[in-house]
Amino acid sequence: FYTGFDSDNSSGDFSEANHKVAEMLDLDPHQSNRTGKHNGETEIQENGIKRHRTSLPAPMFSRSDFSVWSILKKCIGLELSKITMPIVFNEPLSFLQRITEYMEHIYLINKACSHADPLERMQAVAAFAVSAVASQWERTGKPFNPLLGETYELTREDLGFRFISEQVSHHPPISAFYSEGLNKDFIFHGSIYPKLKFWGKSIEAEPRGTITLELLKHNEAYTWTNPTCCVHNVIIGKLWLEQYGTVEIVNHSTGDKCVLNFKPCGLFGKELHRVEGYIQDKNRKKVCVIYGKWTECLWCTDPTTYETYKKNEKRGGEQKKLKPSEDVIKSENDEADDMPEVQDTVQFIPGSKLLWRINCRPPNSSQMYNFTSFAVSLNELEKGMEAILAPTDCRLRPDIRNMENGNMEVASKEKERLEEKQRAARKERAKDEVEWHTRWFHQGTNPYTGTSDWLYSGGYFDRNFSDCPDIY
Repeated sequence: FYTGFDSDNSSGDFSEANHKVAEMLDLDPHQSNRTGKHNGETEIQENGIKRHRTSLPAPMFSRSDFSVWSILKKCIGLELSKITMPIVFNEPLSFLQRITEYMEHIYLINKACSHADPLERMQAVAAFAVSAVASQWERTGKPFNPLLGETYELTREDLGFRFISEQVSHHPPISAFYSEGLNKDFIFHGSIYPKLKFWGKSIEAEPRGTITLELLKHNEAYTWTNPTCCVHNVIIGKLWLEQYGTVEIVNHSTGDKCVLNFKPCGLFGKELHRVEGYIQDKNRKKVCVIYGKWTECLWCTDPTTYETYKKNEKRGGEQKKLKPSEDVIKSENDEADDMPEVQDTVQFIPGSKLLWRINCRPPNSSQMYNFTSFAVSLNELEKGMEAILAPTDCRLRPDIRNMENGNMEVASKEKERLEEKQRAARKERAKDEVEWHTRWFHQGTNPYTGTSDWLYSGGYFDRNFSDCPDIY
């Protein structure tokens, strides 16, 4: 989550913590993938569809012997972007791969594309925006900071999209991404620049940058920014995170707007994970109320029903909690087969429509950094893939690969080597007065918001990687 700590300006004062990691861990680096397949092998189902791996090659190590505070207490008064954190606090994914997890619930984009009613399209887009942060639930590991020029691509024919991202700036750290539907039905793009703040007991990441979704069939464009993410108990206690802040989703074609309030936990935790908001038309009339939790599900109802329910609730009326049942499932327009039957804690308002529900995580998720099934597949290096990937792709990073395989000592050394190589390259460019040039994205103006943005230059999938930088 809190990318931005590792820096090519870092003095490396905390590198001894990286070495301590390997000494304190008792992991067998040669453990095989629990699926029975070694890294690089992929099962093929009978219908010809590729089956992605369901487990990491090695289980997660324990962080119980390490304290974030033991590192941060040396850094009071310093910029967080100048701090190098030991690898023990990482998860084996680059931040570029973490961004790709936006696409886990791509069926919501497909649903938006299929709706003729603009209100229903906005409901689906709002659900997609909430689902994009849902994978962060219980994910307190830090993704690896992308090196300048690092890339990640993902093509999922089964899900109908392809995705490309690039680290376009290191200070400040900016990640740009572009995704498109294989059926040419949507374009999804944006840039993220997380601003970090250390509050003593918590670390807060304010995600700057615009996210844009274009529904090509409807000639519509939606823009929004993500909520603020905060990790608590960095000094003592169990790490936990929350999302808070207001997210405004604007339909630039119709003038409709969705305002979502990710509520802070509050003193007694009553508001924890809650999301509440509304959709208004171009005349600012509220036409729909949305409620739920970003860790569970999202529902919508009409404003009159919602206000009536809230009034009854204040009078002490009976509160009905949703339980998975046949009548609820049948209301899902035959999409129940894709919905896991999980127990929700959201107070259900009768007559509401379910917009989204979080996917069940694999049973061994707690041993895999609390990854979702989608996240588990992101660093999979399939047979023959190295020959077609850009040499800057995350899957080829030796520190992430070794960490995933349980080789913590090698991973720590490789992480230091890559950071030192990045520092040396930066000094060389400064000496020769050479400016860094991005490869796949360029700085421009978002056509819908008029604000500065990083835009896809095109050409990545032509696979001409001859002038890619040597970063590994």
